[in-house]
Amino acid sequence: MASSTYALLRSLERRKDRLENLLKEPELMKEMSFIDIEEVDDYEEEKRWEQEKKWETLSIAENREELEKEINTLKDLIEKAKEILRVECEVKLSELKKAIEEGFRKIRQMQGNEKILIFTESRDTLEYLVGKIKSWGYSANFIHGGMRLEERINAEKVFQHEKQIMVATEAAGEGINLQFCHLMINYDIPWNPNRLEQRMGRIHRYGQQKDVYVFNLVAEDTREGKVLAKIFDKLEEIRKAMGSDKVFDVIGDTFYGKNLYQLILDAAANARSMDEIINELDIKVDEEHIANVKEALGESLATRHIDYTQIKEMAEKAKEYRLIPEYVEEFFKRAFQKVGGKFRIRKDGFMVIDSIPYEIRKIAEEVDFKNRYGSILRQYPKATFDKEIAFKNPDAEFISFGHPVFEALLEWVKRNYFAKLQRGAVFKDPAGRYDGVLWFFEGEVKDGKGEVAGKRLMAIYDEGKELNEVNPAILWDFVHLDNNESIRVDISREKAQEYAIGTVENYKQEIVEERKRQAEIKRKYGIKSLEFLIGELDAELAELYERQAEGEKVELAIRNKEERKRQYEEALKTLQKEIEQEVSLAISMPKFLGAVLVKPTSAKDMVSDEGIERIGMEITMEYEQSEGREPEDVSKENLGFDIRSRGGGETRYIEVKARKDEGQVALTRNEWFKAKRFKEQYWLYVVANAATNPTLYIINNPAENLNVEEKIEVVRFLVPAGEWKGKGVKTSGY
Repeated sequence: MASSTYALLRSLERRKDRLENLLKEPELMKEMSFIDIEEVDDYEEEKRWEQEKKWETLSIAENREELEKEINTLKDLIEKAKEILRVECEVKLSELKKAIEEGFRKIRQMQGNEKILIFTESRDTLEYLVGKIKSWGYSANFIHGGMRLEERINAEKVFQHEKQIMVATEAAGEGINLQFCHLMINYDIPWNPNRLEQRMGRIHRYGQQKDVYVFNLVAEDTREGKVLAKIFDKLEEIRKAMGSDKVFDVIGDTFYGKNLYQLILDAAANARSMDEIINELDIKVDEEHIANVKEALGESLATRHIDYTQIKEMAEKAKEYRLIPEYVEEFFKRAFQKVGGKFRIRKDGFMVIDSIPYEIRKIAEEVDFKNRYGSILRQYPKATFDKEIAFKNPDAEFISFGHPVFEALLEWVKRNYFAKLQRGAVFKDPAGRYDGVLWFFEGEVKDGKGEVAGKRLMAIYDEGKELNEVNPAILWDFVHLDNNESIRVDISREKAQEYAIGTVENYKQEIVEERKRQAEIKRKYGIKSLEFLIGELDAELAELYERQAEGEKVELAIRNKEERKRQYEEALKTLQKEIEQEVSLAISMPKFLGAVLVKPTSAKDMVSDEGIERIGMEITMEYEQSEGREPEDVSKENLGFDIRSRGGGETRYIEVKARKDEGQVALTRNEWFKAKRFKEQYWLYVVANAATNPTLYIINNPAENLNVEEKIEVVRFLVPAGEWKGKGVKTSGY
């Protein structure tokens, strides 16, 4: 009834049908099972709807005469509901039409995407609104809890690229991204404040590039509406006192100590007077209350002990080691062309995929694939591999791991090339440093629940005498040789695999430390919270048992609290077991992926001189220290830079190039990718005349500030001497 007249009509019709069927049964009544309405409100959407449909059919009629009387009443109500719908006099519907019109005006003013998201609690209302909105001349689609994840993801894509309006239930929050939309209308309001927060969080979250507008449709002259209107008025008062919209991120905490769901139930059932309920919501917005709201916003229990310095360092490391978009894009281009796909690059840098090759579409149509990744569109007119660019351009398609096109392409590569990879390949090293075999293994760590705690790709270099782990990205710097030369080396794969086991063990220890830290937080807060709740219920039950002994009828309340206590005790046991399983880690045998024979090149102008390079590194380290920074030599890690230097509030990623003269310098593909990615944080230090008269030249952001020539056959980006001398800052004394 609070959702829409149409939803009420459908509910009344289902009830009438059920009661008419009851008339045909020999027994009218069966004992009703206990219903915990608040517990049901926490169910997943589809399960909640199933329970609500059961409630529609409950009857307390004691004989056929009472049942027939109720059926006649239902028929009368059904006709009244139909009449309201026929003459379209439902105020809420006309207000929705106005909100949509005003919403599109606001969107055009801010030059945003012409997209509006409408939320409802009821699937019946959803179906009704979609029909009405289309009749008003707008294009629309929908998402609800009865749809599979694949169907939801596909609906989100259709909304993003083809429709103006999406009507959704809570299911729109599960596994899809709606940040390309920044205007939302709540056609009805959930009575659970956490669900209202989640709705707003669908579009008002990290990455949203526009102001977000939310319309809440509330019928103020209803019992429900009076409670909701008071809640929104109070939220607005708190927002003004705080000077921040973030109050909407913690609606539940804003009304701490108030059971909003129960208050609305009490209002609807007339269990308490409206004055009493409204007074309970009239929170005093004083300094103490604002302080509590700010605490809820800024410091949840589990984040009070976060080491922010450690987080910054972790973020920096992730940035350095992750598979940057340039790698993903380069792989996609090569593999897509190999399967017969065609693409073009627009003037603004976005990729256009006009059609998807048959073999990719065939993989994407497989049932297991669709269930996991969703459907592929016929074309992608504006695609990017960079998440930051996608955030700033909500109409762009972000392609990376997890995207159906990328995953289907990966699957095609695995099916067609994995066996060949295991047989081996031959590459040459233009720098002349590597002369041996690169073994590739996948290491996996599982916890006590059998779930994967971590996976790592390992590259182990064998130069004939000893084994060393290297960064797998080193492969970008080698040139593939198109021949079928077999890999014949003295060392066997077994020795490399043995080395890989030790590497995975070290990886496991890294995960163990983090899991132990997380377990301590769960023990400190999760277990203590549950123990506290169980203790409170014990006290409440003791009081109820006393009242029962005195003859008071409190059986329903006792059953409710006993059930809650049982649930908390089960949750406590589950959490304790889960914590133990999560810190119990084990490794599996490293999986062999493939091997690469690397030969040194014969191109003399590309071969590195270790003595000259060492001079360049020493001079750079000395210079960084003289500038008050703390340089760290990471050249052995093949990260795409040689030195990580911190100080003065900045981190510099420095690539060092030393020359015995003043000739051209060459950047590897890996170094060039990192230069493009890190931009202002990336520095090229060139040490000229290193053996005779060392002179240091410094170039910031070389990917944008230098003109380079790409030498495809040796996978290098060449910087002429005139470029680095002319644009570099010459540093005296070095």
